[in-house]
Amino acid sequence: MKRRTLAEKIVLITGASSGIGAAAARMFIDREAVVIACGRSLERLKELQQQLEERCVIRQLDVRDASAVQETMDDLVQAYGRIDILVNNAGYGKFEYLEKMSLDEINDMMDTNYMGVVRCTKAVLPYMRQAGSGHIINIASIAGKVPTAKSAAYTASKHAVHGFTHALRYELRGTGIAVSAVNPGPVATRFFDIADPSGEYLKNVKDFTITPETVARAIISLAEKPRMEIDVPRYLGIGAQMYRGMPRLLDRILFHVTNRK
Repeated sequence: MKRRTLAEKIVLITGASSGIGAAAARMFIDREAVVIACGRSLERLKELQQQLEERCVIRQLDVRDASAVQETMDDLVQAYGRIDILVNNAGYGKFEYLEKMSLDEINDMMDTNYMGVVRCTKAVLPYMRQAGSGHIINIASIAGKVPTAKSAAYTASKHAVHGFTHALRYELRGTGIAVSAVNPGPVATRFFDIADPSGEYLKNVKDFTITPETVARAIISLAEKPRMEIDVPRYLGIGAQMYRGMPRLLDRILFHVTNRK
């Protein structure tokens, strides 16, 4: 498949106020796409818009609010005629033992990380079906493939995104709509302000940490040439494949590598 041009494509990115989402917004704009950056923090979105010299549209959006999600999608399609690419990036993590987390904390993480993806996808899908084209790119995680301690709730939410992505791809085969996943390892972003307030985990995995720009390049690569998924970095993806093939052996090895929280 030839690489597709992204010029004039209407791209909606959730969780775009910082980190991976902001980096992806910059790269899409560099390729002359029309970017709608969505996020909960209007202040951070305005900062991004200023950094990008007003070249992106911003919308305050909480993906936990089904009505707001539907209204946003409807308004944007009315304004731009379509949404070509949806990047479901909004999400967060908290590294803690399950018994120390409240049910409200677990529910909120699943509501944001998984149901947020479902809400945005469900809201945009009828428009993509009508157009006979579109691309949904979901930011999952290597954690959704390889479990680690102190992340049962987070791992479950990303495992759900991973399963949802690939099942939906089967459902939409032949419609002209592509569905892909990006599975990052640890990324040096504000994610760890909540996930790891002590900074210990980030310090322990610094050799495995990647930048938001690395993940953004994977998103761009998928947008230009749709595929099932990309693991970032690739060697963690290889580790995930080995885990599936030799779970007993890799369980022992990966425990010492990944359980540094």
